[in-house]
Order: sequence, then C-alpha cells, then structure tokens
Amino acid sequence: MPSYRREGPVGSSDTFTRLADFVLRRPASVFPQPVLEQARYLLLDTLGIAVAAGPMDAGRIARDAAVLLYGSSDPQYSARMLFDGRRASIAGAAYAVATQTDNLDGHDGYSPTKGHIGVAVVPALAALAEARPDLTGPEALASLVIGYEVAGRAGIALHATVSDYHTSGAWNALGVAAVAARLRRLDETQLREALGIAEYHGPRSQMMREIATPTMLHDGSGPGALIGLSAAVLAERGFTGAPAITVEAPDVATHWQDLGVFWQSLHQYVKPYPICRWAHAAIDAVRGLCLAHNLTPSDIAHVQVNSFHYAATLFDGMPDTTSKAQYSLRFAVATFILHGRIGLEHISGAGLADAAVADMLTRITVTESERHSARFPAGRWADVVITTNDGRVLMSGDVHARGGPEAPVTKQDVETKYMEFAAPVLGPDRATAIRDAVLSLSDRDSRFSDLSALLYDPPKISS
Repeated sequence: MPSYRREGPVGSSDTFTRLADFVLRRPASVFPQPVLEQARYLLLDTLGIAVAAGPMDAGRIARDAAVLLYGSSDPQYSARMLFDGRRASIAGAAYAVATQTDNLDGHDGYSPTKGHIGVAVVPALAALAEARPDLTGPEALASLVIGYEVAGRAGIALHATVSDYHTSGAWNALGVAAVAARLRRLDETQLREALGIAEYHGPRSQMMREIATPTMLHDGSGPGALIGLSAAVLAERGFTGAPAITVEAPDVATHWQDLGVFWQSLHQYVKPYPICRWAHAAIDAVRGLCLAHNLTPSDIAHVQVNSFHYAATLFDGMPDTTSKAQYSLRFAVATFILHGRIGLEHISGAGLADAAVADMLTRITVTESERHSARFPAGRWADVVITTNDGRVLMSGDVHARGGPEAPVTKQDVETKYMEFAAPVLGPDRATAIRDAVLSLSDRDSRFSDLSALLYDPPKISS
C-alpha cells in the first residue's frame, strides 16, 4: 500500500491539506485583484466561443443528449443549459456546454498542460450557480480561478507520471470537482473523496487518436465536466474514492507546492483563431510576412512551414468536416492567406469547399523542426519561408504563437473577439449586456445572478 494512502483528510498528504485550504477556506477577498480581473476575461472569452458553438451540430446533439440521458427535477441538482434554457442535471448541463464549446477550438488553454481548462470549468460554474442565488461576483471569479489552478496542476502531474498523452478531460475533471466542492460547501473529507473519484473516472482518452482522425470527440472536456460534477455529488452523498494520485502521490508534490502563490490563471493563452493552437505559430509567422511585405495570395508561389512534431501531425488535406478543419495546419495557413483572418464561416459550411483555399493548400509544405520540437510543450514555435512569384525568398525567423504570456493579446482584443463570435448569434444588444455584466463581476457588490439572467435563454436570432 503506497505511503500516501491514509484514511480521511486528517492523515492525508501535506499537498492535500494545502489544496483543501485553498479550495474550501480561502475567501475571495484575499485573492489577488489582478487574478480576479483576469478571470473576467477568461470567462468572457469562453462564453463567446460557447455562444458561437451553440448552433453547430456537436452542441445541438450534446444538449439534446443531456436532456435525454442526464435529467434531474431536483432544484439543488439541476440547471438550465447555457443559451438553450432546457434543464438537465448539473452534471448534464455542464457536459452539454463543455462538449459544445470543445467543438469550436477557439477557447483558452495552458501550454504546460498541453490542453484547456476554461472549456470545462466555465460550464461547471454556470451550472452550479443555478442553486446559488446568493453568489457574489468576486466569489464566482474566485471559484473559477480555483478550477483553473487545480486543473492545471492536475494536468501537469498527470503528464509527468504517465507515458501516453491524454485529453484535457482526464484532468480538468479534478478542477471541476474542486469548483463544485467550494460552491456546494463540501467539507474536507468530501473534497478528498471527490478528487479521487474524479481522477479515477476521468476520461483517459488518447489525444493523438483524435488528432489522427478528427471527430466531435475533440479534447474530452465534456466527459471531464460530467465526471467532475458527478464526483462531487457522489462524495457529497458519502461515496468514497480517495486518494487522487495526481494530488497526493509523493512524486507529484513539486507540482502543487506553488498553489496560491504562482497563479496559472494569469498564464493562460487566448486564441486569435478557432484552430488548434499547434497551428497558430505557423499562421502568425505567415501573418507577419504578409503584413510586412504587403503580400497578396497571387504573390505567393510556395510556403514552407517548419514547426514542432505535434504541429506537423495535424490534418494535412482539404477538410470535409469542421472537426478536421479545426485540427488542420496547411488548411488553416491557406485560409489565412486567402482571407486575412480565420472565422467560423471559414472552418464550416461553404468554407470547407473554398476552391481558392484548396488551390493555395497545394503550395504549402510542412516539415518538423527538431529545434521547435525541443521547445514543446513550454512553447509553440514555427518559422516560415515564403517564395514569391517574382523570385523573392522571405523568412519569418522563429515565431511564437500569439495569445499567451510570450506574445499577449490585449484586453480589447479579447472583447473584440468575444463580440465577433457572440453578436451574430445573440444579437449585439444581448452580447454587449453579457460582456458588461462579466466585466463588472470583480466589483465588490456585484452578483453573479445579474449575469446569469442573460445566459440561459436560447438566442432569438440565428447565426
């Protein structure tokens, strides 16, 4: 029996004790103000993607399935689904919206985890808030931050201790369980059991299988949200499952020592494009050359992309589904060259049959660079060489993907992106009201209910 396995929280590891203090007992008032303020923008960004993903097939199917399979009539255990209005259990509501959001790959992420957190913890917060009409804005943001901080460390710990590459759902289940433990006022014993249950049942799905054959499975975040909330309810009612190895095992302790000191939530990246971030460095390198040299599509004879191993494994041809388009590199680069941006219309519908993009795609070559591979997962790097039709050879140099600490976007960029994705679905008035309500959550006297009143009704206009 491993030495970290003991009965109950009193005898549990020092790491768990630190985590329990952070999750259950640290008041929102002592969270650093910049952390809470940044959480507003992570929330806003994720909501924008959730809105835009709503009319897509994956979201519609997930919401219908949640009503059919994961219903509840108990007001303490049920919630309305975001931008839909129908009720499901809190686990089902979070599952549906996380799956929906996961299927439009424009949400935030954290490089050391090789994955995404907001996609699961934002739907969980929304579902849990239904039973908390007293929830203040700062407390909602603090709970969201807890989800980011716990999930991120669980993800790093998992990657450090297993041989294969699991989707985000495998570890963001623990972040969701932590948010639920705080908002449902679980005690220390229940929190410990919830984390153990979430880890044990978390979807250990294989990320590279989805990269090889892109589908609606994406990054496993829907099942991660479902398992995380289910784990909290099970623990609340006496089910046992502790310990969580990725929290309490001695060999992962170093990953938790800076909890509450180093704020991972400040180091999330925000995506400029709704495409797998492995492709973003290449897109940004092409973007820089096109802007610097005023290149048009007709100027370009060939594009050589050099990037890291995982980027080079992305879908290589002309996609026939939005899932393949979102996990593409050559298609994404071709789309940016043709349109100067990548929007939802380019990775779905008629955008998948764009003849000009298909032609440009034939002029793009992708090669793995050992130099860039050695920098992963800490960074997402690429360099690009464009040969023009008049014989010029233009080199980008090494470029890091925009959106994270290495090349941050501005708060105004986040707001602009949110409106670009949300307004066509909700209309500008409702989209603006949601934006303003989110950004006011850090005010001491704000209430989450002021925001939630805007979140659950289905859109009155379509995209």
